[in-house]
Amino acid sequence: MSGIALNEDNSHYFGTRAGQRLDADTVASWVDQYAGTQVRELLLCPNAMRTSYDSQVWDPIWRGYDPDGPDDQPLLASLAPDDRPRARGWVHTAWRLAQDGIDVYQVWIDRARQHGLSPWLSMRMNDLHGVDDEACFMHSEFWRSQPQYRRVPYRAASWQDRAFDFGHPEVREYHLRLVGELVERYDCDGLELDWMRFGFHFRPGHEAAGCEQLTAFTAAARRLLDQQEQRWGHRIHLGARVPSRPQTAVGLGMDAVAWARQGLIDWLVVTPFWASIETDMPVEIWRQLLHGTDVTLAAGLEVLVRPHPGHPQYLMNSLETVRGAAAAMLQRGADRVYLFNYMDGETAMANVEQDYGSLLRQVGALETLRGHRRRHVVTFSDTWAVGEPEAHALPARLNAGQWRALRLPTGPAAGTEAIVALGLQEGAGADLEVRLNGAPCAPVGAVTVAEPAPAFPLAGFRAPAATLHDGTNVIEVHARQPVTVGWAEVIVE
Repeated sequence: MSGIALNEDNSHYFGTRAGQRLDADTVASWVDQYAGTQVRELLLCPNAMRTSYDSQVWDPIWRGYDPDGPDDQPLLASLAPDDRPRARGWVHTAWRLAQDGIDVYQVWIDRARQHGLSPWLSMRMNDLHGVDDEACFMHSEFWRSQPQYRRVPYRAASWQDRAFDFGHPEVREYHLRLVGELVERYDCDGLELDWMRFGFHFRPGHEAAGCEQLTAFTAAARRLLDQQEQRWGHRIHLGARVPSRPQTAVGLGMDAVAWARQGLIDWLVVTPFWASIETDMPVEIWRQLLHGTDVTLAAGLEVLVRPHPGHPQYLMNSLETVRGAAAAMLQRGADRVYLFNYMDGETAMANVEQDYGSLLRQVGALETLRGHRRRHVVTFSDTWAVGEPEAHALPARLNAGQWRALRLPTGPAAGTEAIVALGLQEGAGADLEVRLNGAPCAPVGAVTVAEPAPAFPLAGFRAPAATLHDGTNVIEVHARQPVTVGWAEVIVE
């Protein structure tokens, strides 16, 4: 059975409910919107560098907070004045709930089970939000006071440099303490180790040793879960979130296939990091690598959609573009569509108020995607191992007489009508020959699409009937004049 797994992050609920006095019933009612949908697993994230509950082993988010103090109190003083109210809303709401004796995560776990949903916890293993500000309220004292444990202590050129280096046993032990507390405190169905927040865990050149260290860490986490299973009376599953491509995962120290073959994990999410939804993840290769295991394979979809790293717009996916990505991933063999940053407001898809219910009822199964308009957008991989060549198909700059091919998986598409839409970043109105799977496509003039859309014009080309086929399709572009293609998609009607 396919379906949706949905991740709720560590701050969204608290920030969007700031200013309300919340009781246990109100907190529990947040889960109700997912009842009767295709959501099967609800993954609740309780932490970044700090926890959003009253942890005894890590700093809670309100450590150092004065509820009666001003917005520029020491905990929040390093933030820009306009950013302080939003941050304080998260901190104060989490603090108030703890003061009222309301354990948000256990309340959600209990309500999820009442609705037949499977409640999981998702632990961020190396979150780096705000690390350019050493005094930021989100940072733990352990990170702040132990710079020798950072991934690249000899520089701070990027956020990746400031990540914890899991090559240090002290770092691994620190994180195992939270693993142990989570599964001792909460009666969850599973714990996901989210290695994609933020994905860089070892000094450059030490990733091979890192593979062994993270495999040993995963085994230690599995033992901690095993110790709690008798107490809770059921299996506690262990999962992981890793980069979209196997070679990149291993190149960053995450040998997820070894974890699966050793029986350490039951759940694997392959995913981009954040910069764009990745519409061409090699799910079928992961499926082959996991052959012989019982691991559930999920395709992680991010909320942004961008055609290449330099695209200036940060566009949110719409229902139509998520339909396209989900159809491709399910057709390639994913057991789940995993939605990350698709929350019920603020950090959310485009038109969330209008389309959220449809998203939750459509994108988890091929059967419910049939008959709906889908947009399949060419995007890129946003996570690469250190030194790995970084590739992206767009922007495609063509001189007069040049051809360029673009690959695009569209899922089950045989017999459907299709329009190829090309965003002309330079050379708008240029004379182009466009083919889909070798068949010439007829120009239809300018195409208008709802957001997400590039700021430059889209030219449309209608494919002949029955040209689009299941799986991967190939767009070929021949430029009779110089042109730069900065956006490409197939619209399935």
